[in-house]
Amino acid sequence: MNIPNYLTFTRILAIPVLVAVLLTNFQGRDLVALAIFVFASLTDWLDGYLARKKGLVTVIGQLLDPTADKLLITSALICLVQLGRVPAWVAVIIICRELAVSGFRAMASSKGVTMAASGLGKAKMGIESWILGALILGPIYLGKFYIIPRLGLWLVMFFALASATEYYVKFGPRVLSKQC
Repeated sequence: MNIPNYLTFTRILAIPVLVAVLLTNFQGRDLVALAIFVFASLTDWLDGYLARKKGLVTVIGQLLDPTADKLLITSALICLVQLGRVPAWVAVIIICRELAVSGFRAMASSKGVTMAASGLGKAKMGIESWILGALILGPIYLGKFYIIPRLGLWLVMFFALASATEYYVKFGPRVLSKQC
């Protein structure tokens, strides 16, 4: 265990708090939820930065970090569907992409192929975090500008599908051609 791994665990522990806050109706809920989401998103950036900069990359970190990311995004999306801020079909597409890429990454790993995060995948995560943060903030705080994150969901879906396609095109031939 090291600091980046503790940050990842902190992100995982923040997820049920985020869900509880988002699904409990109280004054200021959206601001509190945004603060938790931003904190969790920053731990994602910070743990990766520290792991690379300080040479603290671990196997558990390589496994837990993307899992924590997917748990955070999936939890936020499901809550935002419940709140009527994200259409269910959009959440299903984004979540299915996350599961498909995770499954493909596990399959690749079992065959000795390492799938590093791509530029498109990192861009997807960044855009997704900004858009979900704005959706968490909600229409009360954003007013007429709330249309921007609603339209931004299309950009998130584009990057989600484009990055998934990139992974399959880049790694598919190596993963699918190797015998078990």
